[in-house]
Amino acid sequence: MEIIMIQDIEPHIYKNEYRPVPPGKDALILAYKGRKILLKDDPEGVPRILYPTFSELEAYVPDIYSTYTYLFTIDSCHYYLVPEFDETLLPDYSYEEISRLRTALPMYRAFAGVTGMQLNNWYSSRRFCGHCGQHLVHSDKERMMYCPECGCIEYPKICPAVIVGVINKDRLLVSKYAGRSYKNYALIAGFNEIGEPIEDTVRREVMEEVGLKVKNIRFYKSQPWSFSDTLLMGFFCELDGSEDITLDETELSMAAWLTRDELPGEADISLTREMMQQFKSGAIHV
Repeated sequence: MEIIMIQDIEPHIYKNEYRPVPPGKDALILAYKGRKILLKDDPEGVPRILYPTFSELEAYVPDIYSTYTYLFTIDSCHYYLVPEFDETLLPDYSYEEISRLRTALPMYRAFAGVTGMQLNNWYSSRRFCGHCGQHLVHSDKERMMYCPECGCIEYPKICPAVIVGVINKDRLLVSKYAGRSYKNYALIAGFNEIGEPIEDTVRREVMEEVGLKVKNIRFYKSQPWSFSDTLLMGFFCELDGSEDITLDETELSMAAWLTRDELPGEADISLTREMMQQFKSGAIHV
């Protein structure tokens, strides 16, 4: 089974360097409202991603070509952020839950929408200097906000975190989150702490969430996960000692050892699901 994660958009090319250019009529607009993104209703009911273009708005917003923030480019198409967009200007569009992009096509447009949301969240929370309270200004040379008064500099927020596949002979440790809308199987996960080597994050998170010790920690793959401003780092490791689980019920609703046959078979766009599938297929073993 071919496993495709959300950032796997080949043959399309994502260009994230900050090289802003004025938008053309066919440039795409990304607009957000909380955890929702502006999408066009598909008359055929197919989960297909359609974003508005500048040409669709120029008759309604005279200054549309001056009120934007350059985001990035995919292939030769430029994407721009237009904050506080009024969806009533385009009746065929509406704000949809960002989770819709987990299954909608084409994949490279889904990746653009989720990545744009991460940047939108950062821009909206970086309007004022955290040191002196003055308005921040966007650099014209890089994707960075700075304070002209005290010189404080802010770059986009990226939170390092681990996804951990704990192997016990022919079984893999799976869990389910407590108090979250996501109810499918997951792997042990958690954020890196200040001053902590990433391998120690693996050990700590496994001990905190299920009370287990691990050994032979090995890096598998990373994934940008813009749904939570996170850079995920996937690791496989082996159980070291007792297999008895002590569940942290504030974090998890359950945890269990599953054989390869018991693991879910469906694909997903996440690193978590790819790691499960790799173990299920036998590509990963002790």
